[in-house]
Amino acid sequence: MDVLVRIKRLVIRGQVRLTEKAAEELDFDALTLGDVLESILNAQAIAKTIRSTSRHRGSSRERLYVIKSFNYTGTLIYTKGAIRREAGADIFYVLISSKIATLED
Repeated sequence: MDVLVRIKRLVIRGQVRLTEKAAEELDFDALTLGDVLESILNAQAIAKTIRSTSRHRGSSRERLYVIKSFNYTGTLIYTKGAIRREAGADIFYVLISSKIATLED
């Protein structure tokens, strides 16, 4: 299955977790979780896939997906997240970073 389709299905089912860092970035940019979810659902492609280098991640081979897309009001939002398992079989899309996109993104 296409990864973006998988992520969108997780969003539609409400299987989303927001990290503290992502929540702080949303507050800083005056965005809501709804803005971010709209952006993910509107995405046409994953901008890039990178390997996590954090020692705090469950697996050193964890893939992080960068999505840049517009919400319904036209704000370009940058989101970085990973697909993880919780409580055995449930799969969640974990938002690691989410903010208004800039030229550096």
